[in-house]
Amino acid sequence: MEYEIKPQTKLSLGLKELWEYRELFYFFTLRDIKVKYKQTVLGFLWAVLQPLIMALLFTFFLGKAISNFTELPLPYDIFALSGLVLWGIFSSGINNAGNSMVTNANIIKKIYFPRLIIPISSVLVGLFDFLMAFAVFIIYCFFNHVSFSVASILYFPVAVVLTCIATFGAGSLLAALNVKYRDFRYIIPFLVQFLLFVTPVIYPTNITQNIYLKGLLALNPMTAPLDIFRAGITPNGVINWEADIISIASSIIIFIIGLLYFKKTEAYFADLA
Repeated sequence: MEYEIKPQTKLSLGLKELWEYRELFYFFTLRDIKVKYKQTVLGFLWAVLQPLIMALLFTFFLGKAISNFTELPLPYDIFALSGLVLWGIFSSGINNAGNSMVTNANIIKKIYFPRLIIPISSVLVGLFDFLMAFAVFIIYCFFNHVSFSVASILYFPVAVVLTCIATFGAGSLLAALNVKYRDFRYIIPFLVQFLLFVTPVIYPTNITQNIYLKGLLALNPMTAPLDIFRAGITPNGVINWEADIISIASSIIIFIIGLLYFKKTEAYFADLA
């Protein structure tokens, strides 16, 4: 008797199968975290120091110029740190997920398991780093007398969920592309650096009044999470729903495209990886 293992339908996440293999999420995520910080002196502290140092550098070099150019609802160091803490999920997730299928080629060739576990676990590594950086961010805000709105309890998790959706969509797309076209191994780091400067991480969305540039910012899947996240630490924080709905729609489209392409090509991963 022969058994043929087939992937789920293209639009299906295969949640039932993912649940059956749930132990692998723990295995891959823990393994990647250990590898990431192995033989480092500071270990997990790097997850905190990276966004903090970057925020201080941007504050020193760009803070005054941006504050003079446009009105900020927060001190620039808090503004930049809030963006970089959330951006860490996206940048780390894309980097890790984009290369995940290639780095796990040996495992893919030997045993069967839902391939989506690998890019999802890569995003979870970025989420782990975020949780540590977020704890320090909250302490930093308290020391700087930044008040939190009651809505923060809702805004923060919503922003994180939207970021994970955008990250998984882009990460799974890049992971599948990287299996077939190894050029993406070199494109991904450049892409992450490029996206940092075309995303309102270190500057507000109102930095420009050009209708076309504002439209491009609205199409960015990370615009909505950043706006919602900052609304939780801004006095009387108002969410720009007009632009954020476009950003959320963009994020969902990227998620669907990434999932479709990943599902379409996953049958060939063992041969190409």
